[in-house]
Amino acid sequence: MALPMQLSRKRLLGVGVAGSAALILPRGVAHAAASPPDADLAYLRLLIGAELLALDFQTRALAARKLGPAASIFKRSLTDERAHYATLAQLMRVTGQTPATSADVDFAYPRGGFASPVAIARLGWRVESLLLGAYLGAIGNVETAELRLPIGQIAANEAQHLSAIAPLIGRKPVGRAFPQALAIGAASNQLDAFES
Repeated sequence: MALPMQLSRKRLLGVGVAGSAALILPRGVAHAAASPPDADLAYLRLLIGAELLALDFQTRALAARKLGPAASIFKRSLTDERAHYATLAQLMRVTGQTPATSADVDFAYPRGGFASPVAIARLGWRVESLLLGAYLGAIGNVETAELRLPIGQIAANEAQHLSAIAPLIGRKPVGRAFPQALAIGAASNQLDAFES
């Protein structure tokens, strides 16, 4: 078993951040495992793929210019997804792994998915539900303690995204008391449905 690599917050922040988003690690995350278990790395790769989907979706939703006042929800979500991706990518880099980027994947969406505000919101609900389920599944399964807090914080934010979208499609803003956690295989299958 590999010993965890001690990494100060200053050193971690100095390693660099992808894109223009700043890396903000939660308090208490002062080091990351140099070699987390393969299953934890698989979850990180899955979550990065899910974030790439969310970034692509939010960008296309805003580019459609059909959201009207709801555009502010999607702009905020896009900002959040950039921060999520930057944090996950940095966690991958700290472990010596190379995170996937938008250049590594092409996403496809259902025909008419961006045709109206309601169509966009329905598709957004589907994407955000996938993200929340994937993060909840990861929380329940990752072994590396330093990964649990940032994954949990991102899951909480994804739940906020769902709450913001819910009224746009006639749903209540407060959902189930226990949202569904997705096993890695189920989350991967749902993600695959968006890949072209």
